[in-house]
Amino acid sequence: MALVTKAIRGTQDVLPQESYKWQHIEQTALAIARDFGFREMRTPVFEHTNLFSRSVGETTDVVQKEMYTFNDKGGRSVTLRPEGTAGMARALLEHGLHNDALPIKVSYITSCYRYEKPQAGRLREFHQFGVECFGAASPQSDAEVISLAQLILLELGVTGVELHINSIGCPDCRAQYHKALHAYFSAKNDELCQTCKDRLERNPMRILDCKSPVCSAVSGGAPVVLDYICHDCRTHFDGVKSCLDLAGIEYKIDTQIVRGLDYYTRTVFEFVSDALGAQAVVCGGGRYDGLISELGGPFLPSLGFGMGLERLLIIMEAKGVKFPQSPLCEVYFATIGERAVRHCFALAARLREGGISVEYDLAGRSLKAQMKYADKIGAHYTIVVGDNELETGIAKLKDMQSGEQADIALDDSLYTTLYNKSLDRQLAGVADLLQASQE
Repeated sequence: MALVTKAIRGTQDVLPQESYKWQHIEQTALAIARDFGFREMRTPVFEHTNLFSRSVGETTDVVQKEMYTFNDKGGRSVTLRPEGTAGMARALLEHGLHNDALPIKVSYITSCYRYEKPQAGRLREFHQFGVECFGAASPQSDAEVISLAQLILLELGVTGVELHINSIGCPDCRAQYHKALHAYFSAKNDELCQTCKDRLERNPMRILDCKSPVCSAVSGGAPVVLDYICHDCRTHFDGVKSCLDLAGIEYKIDTQIVRGLDYYTRTVFEFVSDALGAQAVVCGGGRYDGLISELGGPFLPSLGFGMGLERLLIIMEAKGVKFPQSPLCEVYFATIGERAVRHCFALAARLREGGISVEYDLAGRSLKAQMKYADKIGAHYTIVVGDNELETGIAKLKDMQSGEQADIALDDSLYTTLYNKSLDRQLAGVADLLQASQE
């Protein structure tokens, strides 16, 4: 029988045997962000299209080529979010959060959508962890956000990642840079793709972000932005570098970084991995001081980053990073007879209330089939319960790994026994992870 349909190209399912890896990454990132004072915020998956055209920039590849945009039944143009920052900025203004004590620090885990050619680590539906810090102008805030991203990568055991930083200046000094770029690319206009020819008059800086190999080659000889930034922007960039030096965070100045979105100003950065054979950006961000005012709010210096979860997971697996063991069934009740099933149903309910993972037969299997199933789902212990065990109140607890068996009472002491065994194993697992991280 043929399937009615399959997943849409550029999307993927996260199956139960993989979801615990995602949960480990997400929980680690959110926990570290909380240590820095960032609290989670959630926004809708779609927004009015003009939010992204105003913030991301009409000349970017995202707006010109990649957004999922459509008219709803009311005739309004809406877009599935292509990135996380714009929605967070809109929510900040709509709910007046900028009137609270500054800075406002938020974190998020979100799905994003871009119509790109699907490839490893780049899907049409993808997921990001990100942070935004609204209302912070100091170089220290740039360095703090960078250090937050680095700490997440370190905590997850990601190695072979290099921090690249650059400054693309403010709108005032960037105007001079745009003139230099315009002069340079005008002389090479015939070599540019049609999209970049259109960008030349509107925003020549976007040519530097073009994915065309021809345009990339032409951009290699373009003027360098650091030669054009003003005194204030240079002072700010020097301050960022000084803070990173104080924190012992190594970095490389990379004048090719401009980021793909128009709202960026001053500091931009990327964490680049060597795990995929070629350099791949696992995390990118920077400062966007003019975004809030562009969306109708006050001038509010801000910054943040986005970290692609699919790409991060690929890199971790390529590096052989050890994930915490997937949560498994703590105890499986193998039942004989309807009376035993009902009794184990009640036992399972009480154990689950205490946080112990319990399963029992729901499919009417034979005892032999139940034991095979318990082994397949990775149950740590099995307890066979039949009429004899119900009469005596004592059953055999079998360790499925060692094969050892011990008597266990089918009363309230059962919870304490299983809890202590589970705790001992969890502590041993943490010790193993710590040892592996030090090797």
